[in-house]
Amino acid sequence: MEKYEEESSAVGFPLPGASSADLRGRQSVRATFKLSAKTISAITIVATHLGIKQKSLFDHLAEDIKSLSSIARLMNHSVLQSKDRIQKTYVISRRSLSFLDKISKDFDAPRDALVEYSIQRLMPLISSEKEKHEKRKIIFGELLHHLREGKKILRKSIHLLGQEDPVVEQVAAAMTVCENTCRNIESFIERGKIIEEFLP
Repeated sequence: MEKYEEESSAVGFPLPGASSADLRGRQSVRATFKLSAKTISAITIVATHLGIKQKSLFDHLAEDIKSLSSIARLMNHSVLQSKDRIQKTYVISRRSLSFLDKISKDFDAPRDALVEYSIQRLMPLISSEKEKHEKRKIIFGELLHHLREGKKILRKSIHLLGQEDPVVEQVAAAMTVCENTCRNIESFIERGKIIEEFLP
């Protein structure tokens, strides 16, 4: 730490020092929880559909101490209704795991239940994304129609003006852009199919 402080002072203004405890808290660890199939599916959907790493998702939920405490305080301390919970191992930060353990101990709340109910906070987000997914498919269909019509115009332009005409070249370039856009949107929608069968 001393070396870091000496180097940072060379810039001409004070910089905050790095904490070894904070750095250790960011280390990744494996943690196993028993969760319902629906909760596991929700984690997978958010991570896949929104492109968020599962570790980042867990860290976001676990480090929200205020929400975790509220969940633990209001949670029914009986065993979760679902008896067919599945054992699942995730990579999370050491800090997040320590927060979960601390809240679990302070409120005498099962750690698995804390995670289960924390993930429930994602359900409105999943419902919203599911609606957007359907709207994206509609827009994609309209864009495909636009592309087909554009290709008709391109063929007509070539017939009337010839392949080398500047206007034909511009139309062809526009169709290439539209085609690439359709391909990218199709790929995005394909990744989002995981959300179609989910029932929040």
